[in-house]
Amino acid sequence: AEDPDAAQRAAGHLDRETVTGAAALLNSGEFDPCTVQTRPTDLLRRRQRVRVAVALAAVAAIGAVVAAVPGGDDRPAPAATVARQALDPARLLRTPNEQWADTSRVDFTAWPARGRQAGDRELLARALRVWAAPPEGTRITATAGTSTRPPGHPPQLLYAGLIDNVMVVVLYDGERLVRYAEPEDATPTLHFARVDAADVTTAAGLVIGRGNGWMRYLLAPWISDVASRDLLAPDAPPHGLHVAPDGVTDRIPTPPRAGAGCGRWPVAQFRPSTRLGGGTPAFLLADLDDLVPVHLTSGPPASGGAPGAGPHEATDPAALRTWARTACSLGALRGAGVRTVNDWAFAEQPLPEGGGRATWVCTRADTWRGPGSVTVRFLPPAARPADPGRLAGRAASTATCGRYGPQVVGDVNWRAQSGRWYLLAAGGGPVTGLDATGGVRATAKATALAAPAPGPGARAEVVGRLRDGRTVRALRP
Repeated sequence: AEDPDAAQRAAGHLDRETVTGAAALLNSGEFDPCTVQTRPTDLLRRRQRVRVAVALAAVAAIGAVVAAVPGGDDRPAPAATVARQALDPARLLRTPNEQWADTSRVDFTAWPARGRQAGDRELLARALRVWAAPPEGTRITATAGTSTRPPGHPPQLLYAGLIDNVMVVVLYDGERLVRYAEPEDATPTLHFARVDAADVTTAAGLVIGRGNGWMRYLLAPWISDVASRDLLAPDAPPHGLHVAPDGVTDRIPTPPRAGAGCGRWPVAQFRPSTRLGGGTPAFLLADLDDLVPVHLTSGPPASGGAPGAGPHEATDPAALRTWARTACSLGALRGAGVRTVNDWAFAEQPLPEGGGRATWVCTRADTWRGPGSVTVRFLPPAARPADPGRLAGRAASTATCGRYGPQVVGDVNWRAQSGRWYLLAAGGGPVTGLDATGGVRATAKATALAAPAPGPGARAEVVGRLRDGRTVRALRP
């Protein structure tokens, strides 16, 4: 059913019209899907067929009567009533301004209605009509896995106002954000984004306007201030941004487009209000061309059933230094409906011949739909803080490096300053040892391995041993 709620209400209306007659038939043994009559007699079979025919005829007759007869109370069908109410701007839900400070559910449901046109019923009605039945030429975009179906009930109004000469309305139906944009002398646009199970960080802002090389955020009411910073300059301080009374920020530069190089990667640093209890630190959000920005975190997942340290906010110096070397890989996630990206430095390894220390990082991107993808990078010492290192492995639709799959193994062939080649490997999470076979044969009773290799093309199969006796293969590029 396209609209399960409306279908259930229609079924309830039909049930009231038929009292309990149809229900009694449909609840009988002949209709019980858990009952199997293995070898019925001919009499039982004939009796069952007669009862089924009678039930179907009764249901068909009742449906015809309900559809054809105007009805004593002249009410329209429930589905039609729901559809009409969903398109009525007077029925839009509006949250009180201060509810966010007095609720345990700090997400989009706690956003008040803002913007100078929040009371413009004609604008709101147009937005609802275009959502329900987009006219020809309407540009519709939706993040991966997001439905564009019409509203099934009156949605919540988050914003209505003029943004850079474009009239914008933002609505929320409990599962999706819908941004309606009405440019001057142009066809309207609709942008859908899935945001179910959002929280204090992932519901902290949305992209209210976008232009050539810039964007603006609409902030949640619990954000006290916002600043911009460049991920590729981890030691540079953030720059504060002005926020209008309606929660709209100044223009913020957007990350470079594909093929434009990667000389900077601007992100926004949000600071929550102390009225939330002071337990939520500042956090980073990155624009990846979706309606909702991506939450950037750092650190390891919980592991092995023990209360291990989970991901934390990526605002401390160590996290910023790691993100400086992986930020440019975020461009591959544009428009994919990503909710969070976590950088996990899962191992450090001393390099052979006094080559310094290298870091192994697993970058995991989780989508609003659930599936996640990972990229493993080998980061040797570098002269520039934004050196991206080397890609060691990747995987899609995997639990690796996440809450339910904290184990990971990566390997690369590395050349020392002497010209000799080595196989380097490392494991994270519950990995306790490593074994290499094929072009290089070696073993290690630790989470890092270094062994001489015959050359850059030596192919080795590296396997990590886990605490429970299982094994995990190294990811391939």
